[in-house]
Amino acid sequence: MPFPSLTIGDKTIPLPIIQGGMGIGVSMNSLAAAVANEGGIGVIAGALIGFMEKDIAQHPAEADSRALAAQIRQAREKSQDAPGLLGVNIMVALVNFAALVRTALSEKIDVIFSGAGLPLDLPGYLKEAAEKAQEEIHTKLAPIVSSARAATLIAKKWLNSHDYLPDMVVVEGPKAGGHLGFKRSELDAADQRLEVLVPQVVEALKPFEDKSGRAIPVLAGGGVYTGEEIRKIMELGAAGVQMGTRFVTTWECDASLAFKKAYLAAGEDDSMIIHSPVGLPGRAIRSQFLEDMENGLKKPPHCIYHCIKTCDPKTTPYCISLALVNAQKGLLDRGFAFAGANVAKVCDIVSVKKLIETLAEEYEAALAIA
Repeated sequence: MPFPSLTIGDKTIPLPIIQGGMGIGVSMNSLAAAVANEGGIGVIAGALIGFMEKDIAQHPAEADSRALAAQIRQAREKSQDAPGLLGVNIMVALVNFAALVRTALSEKIDVIFSGAGLPLDLPGYLKEAAEKAQEEIHTKLAPIVSSARAATLIAKKWLNSHDYLPDMVVVEGPKAGGHLGFKRSELDAADQRLEVLVPQVVEALKPFEDKSGRAIPVLAGGGVYTGEEIRKIMELGAAGVQMGTRFVTTWECDASLAFKKAYLAAGEDDSMIIHSPVGLPGRAIRSQFLEDMENGLKKPPHCIYHCIKTCDPKTTPYCISLALVNAQKGLLDRGFAFAGANVAKVCDIVSVKKLIETLAEEYEAALAIA
């Protein structure tokens, strides 16, 4: 394997690739385990993870926590002795953020990734869990940011309030799929490109590294598609990458075949920016459902439950959670699929193993040319 290894504190894995957490139900135990088995970090998305539980409408918090625990356990069973790690992605914007974090920690997940807001008190939950278990918990904490300013703010807060620094930081650029940490006007700005953001975040974290005497690896996500692009972004200081779109069209991905075929059918003009009910811009695949929303045609909102803090069920034109659940099941006339800006490049469905081999070949070829 030509890739350099990735070291996160006391843990080292052979593949510097994180499979991005993709909700709702797109990246669950099957995909996460497959990535861990190949030496990367496989990630289960926590957003509305209990959507298949029978009591999700009556007891949403309990259903989500129960489902998350079950998904982590199933992923572990499928990746015993894996060279990689298992992670969960839990958005700060979730109403049940704290409950899901506590569940992940009780299951001793390897890594918690958290974005869609600033996870300012995340280390506090780790300390609480360790005290409750009366043992050290080795879960790594990784905030997801879109700027050096956010990375600095989180590092300062964690250090001052919890005597803890991020174990790694993920920088997501504006070409990522799903909700984006940028204003709509910033998405095409030259100074917001991932290639600009990564060196800025690396530089911002250096004083914290010097003070603590340990590295804080920075991983880059959003628009990284090929092995050659992995090499280029790592040359700018990234210790690895986070990739989502390419992992959707794998056989192990937990979404329906119809969902994956929507990726295969997407053309150059089918990546569009939407205004999500969550209050953030999002990148998705163009669909009739989304065009109706853009044209002001409201769908009768049916709120499964109030899952996002910033979403007002009384005023939103549609329930984004229900739309994403429908898409995951393949009912794309009633929902839509989030995807990165490079979705038009996807041309076939492969195994996770084959995808990693392809990325490795592209990376090695790029090294030979350099």
